[in-house]
Amino acid sequence: MTKLPVRGDRSFDRLPASGLCMRPNPVAVVNLPVPPVALAVDDARYEPLSWISRAVWVFDIDRRCVHWANAAALNLWNAESLIELRARDLGADMSASVAQRMLQFQQDFEAGPARFDEQWTLYPKGQPQTLRVAFSGHRLVDGRMAMLCEALDERNGDPASVRSVDALLHTPVMITLYDWQARVLYRNPAARAKHPERIDQGHRFVRDEDFRTLLSQLLARGQARLVAAVHTREGERWHEVHASRCRDAASGRQAFLVSEVDVTELKRTEARAHHLALHDTLTGLPNRHYVLREFGQTLQALGRQRVSAALIFIDLDHFKTVNDSMGHAFGDQLLLQMADRLRTVVREGDLVARLGGDEFLVLAVLHDDDGELAVLTQRILTSLSAPVTLLTTEVCVTSSIGTSLFPRDGNDIQTLMRHADMAMYGAKDQGRNAVAAFTPAMKAATEHRMSLENELRHALERGEFELFYQPKLTIDNRLVGAEALLRWRHPERGLVSPAVFVPVCEEIGLIGDIGAWVIESAARQQVRWRDQGHRLQVALNLSPRQLAGTQLLDTVRAVVASTGCDPRSLELEVTESMLLGNDLHTRRLLTQLSEMGFSIAIDDFGTGYSNLAYLQRYPIRTLKIDRSFVQAIGQSSTLTEVIVMMCKALNLHMVAEGVERADQLAWLAERGVHEYQGFLFSPPLPVAEFDQLLSVTDARRVA
Repeated sequence: MTKLPVRGDRSFDRLPASGLCMRPNPVAVVNLPVPPVALAVDDARYEPLSWISRAVWVFDIDRRCVHWANAAALNLWNAESLIELRARDLGADMSASVAQRMLQFQQDFEAGPARFDEQWTLYPKGQPQTLRVAFSGHRLVDGRMAMLCEALDERNGDPASVRSVDALLHTPVMITLYDWQARVLYRNPAARAKHPERIDQGHRFVRDEDFRTLLSQLLARGQARLVAAVHTREGERWHEVHASRCRDAASGRQAFLVSEVDVTELKRTEARAHHLALHDTLTGLPNRHYVLREFGQTLQALGRQRVSAALIFIDLDHFKTVNDSMGHAFGDQLLLQMADRLRTVVREGDLVARLGGDEFLVLAVLHDDDGELAVLTQRILTSLSAPVTLLTTEVCVTSSIGTSLFPRDGNDIQTLMRHADMAMYGAKDQGRNAVAAFTPAMKAATEHRMSLENELRHALERGEFELFYQPKLTIDNRLVGAEALLRWRHPERGLVSPAVFVPVCEEIGLIGDIGAWVIESAARQQVRWRDQGHRLQVALNLSPRQLAGTQLLDTVRAVVASTGCDPRSLELEVTESMLLGNDLHTRRLLTQLSEMGFSIAIDDFGTGYSNLAYLQRYPIRTLKIDRSFVQAIGQSSTLTEVIVMMCKALNLHMVAEGVERADQLAWLAERGVHEYQGFLFSPPLPVAEFDQLLSVTDARRVA
């Protein structure tokens, strides 16, 4: 929109209303004293204006109506009489942006006398009529500010031009023209409503360096873009700012045009997502991602200062027993209590985090090493072991604490965590409720790890791995599928938890062969159930190494060919973290698998970075709501509600994990979740027991 020259630093745009719309004329605005015309409710006061051949009328800004009009104006407005015209409510369908602009114009008239020559579009009885109008502000006898309008000539306004000016009024984008001294030449209504009065562009930025960046980009490229904090009438806000060099159409001098969009809510959402990615959703403490990044940076700074520190690894003793006997809700409350106690007992400056489950971490700067550390760990031990009363039930939970020293026991966070973890297991070996420090003697644990690795290398060829299957049901309890879960049946130790051996397999490179075995075994099992008349979809988890490798596509093709399975009956699950970075290889691989017929699912959604962009970049069909959100139902269901609404908006198939209670299932059913799995129906089962479950299900169906 062309800038209207203005008096002083004020910017005058245009005054459209319901029935009023004007387009600025590029001619200069004349700032002249207003003719001494007395305006009053008494029509006799308008006698000097009545004989003017051109249309003249007074618009009441406050009441959104014509206050007075001469005969030519009545004809222009297609009105039978002044009474009929004054009765028209020109603000009946006035938009919020027009109403806002009207108030701005009234403020301009209040500031001092001014006369303008502009092009308007009027809408007498709904019919558009474009004409050039001179207008100025005048007071009515009751002191209110009105606007005197005089039609100068009639014009045939170009529709595109008229519409573009109208769009400039209604757009929420803030548009401002500045000279090269950063002084305001023009502001559209949105900018005027948001920008503080009497402040130039340079002082609008909260940070001076942002304005310098804007100018340097303008000088170098003629254009600039940045997101910055700015001062507004609403306080500090975040704006996405675009600027480009141009000329002032009124003076021909160099200028720059700035458009701004308020992105404060987006920034807040990003900050919230960033916070959630780095903090535990239950306790609010920093999580493992935070530890690896921020604790590591802290250690680097301490190393440069030659300051020592201790990493304190805390594991609650027998917490699983409390969880299993009292329920996860009780366990969560206990974890909250433990987190609060840790926050209280550590010293100012110590960093506290929750690694997951019942594991916590403290990074403490030391000055006299052993003595200071001993006092702190004993204080933590005593605080955590004090009785906790929850729901009238008193429980005592002790802790096992392992410590490692920086830089003596390691120079990086991973090494120190590993050594503190070893020390923690040493405290458990001492009978729990104890503190143990990492020592070279703990190399025995490393030797045990090496033994575990060796056993795993032979476990596949010895047939020690097997698949358990957890039933997957529709929300109305029809058995429609199963998730294949890897188990290791050790010849001496029995079933070994995947949490123990899967990370080791990942680290030593066995997961590729084991993953291929899982895919083939799950496919053969699905075919066997299909031949028995069971239409089940089998889901299986892909590991990060499988997804990053080059053999997965060949593996699944070979499995389909050798087993005769229908890819549409297999679902491949990946985690959020595996999709970060928008990796081209990952996207291409998942697209090829999807084109083959495999369904792609996001597992444990909400526990990672929760970057919603990948849901559109990748061929995702199913989203599995992590059990932590399901467990929160009835306590804090806000995030679960958001996930469900998002899935509906993106038309994603929803599966809830970890359903353990009937009220959780009812909540999910009410919100249209499609399927669920969890202990409410069944834990993961060996194939034989799953077959028995199918038989029972078939019997019920027949009955």
